[in-house]
Amino acid sequence: MSHEFNFGGQHFAFAGPRALYWKERRALLVADLHLEKASWFAARGQMLPPYDSRETLARLTALADERQPAEIWALGDSFHDDAGPGRLDADTIQQIEHLGRGRQIIWIAGNHDGGAAVPGDRIDEVIIDGIILRHEARADEIRPELSGHYHPKARVRSGGRQMFRPCAAYGNNRLILPAFGSLTGGLDIVDPAIRRWLGADGEAMVWTEQRLLRLRIETAAHCGLKVAQSR
Repeated sequence: MSHEFNFGGQHFAFAGPRALYWKERRALLVADLHLEKASWFAARGQMLPPYDSRETLARLTALADERQPAEIWALGDSFHDDAGPGRLDADTIQQIEHLGRGRQIIWIAGNHDGGAAVPGDRIDEVIIDGIILRHEARADEIRPELSGHYHPKARVRSGGRQMFRPCAAYGNNRLILPAFGSLTGGLDIVDPAIRRWLGADGEAMVWTEQRLLRLRIETAAHCGLKVAQSR
């Protein structure tokens, strides 16, 4: 079944569970790569496997090789800190060079990497074809808005099991992308930090192999927020 949907008068499709493909622009969109997060923690005495950047970029490169986009938009926090690009090893730099070969990469600044010097085009935010692209949702925004920052996930029940899966958060003319990075974790979409942006008809959009699940989020009396049945 289709993984396609319309947003802001444009046509999008999920490219796997953590990325979007914008058909009209032939653009691949991702958010929150958090490259060099492991090396940031290692410098503070918490040792993590130092392969997160390579793994994240390998997945992104595989998507780019499959979809052949003309543009790649990274919606902020592409690095875990401003100094992250300086910690990349030669092999990882080659991955970024391969990723940008024959296409444009636009890095939108995030709250973690606002000062990062990244090869490619770097901007704070932009409006394209009537859709605003930025890192973090803004309360005063009335235009269609694509952002990241919150790493949304949703609890989905299947075959008697409950899984915590990356999702896009949709509502109030906003679409918040899931985090793409390997060491990013996630925030439950019913958390007030995300839910406040979505309005009464907010949805979790969850990619599966078979189809795109659109799960309504609604307020349950005396029980806070919960994920309702798929519609």
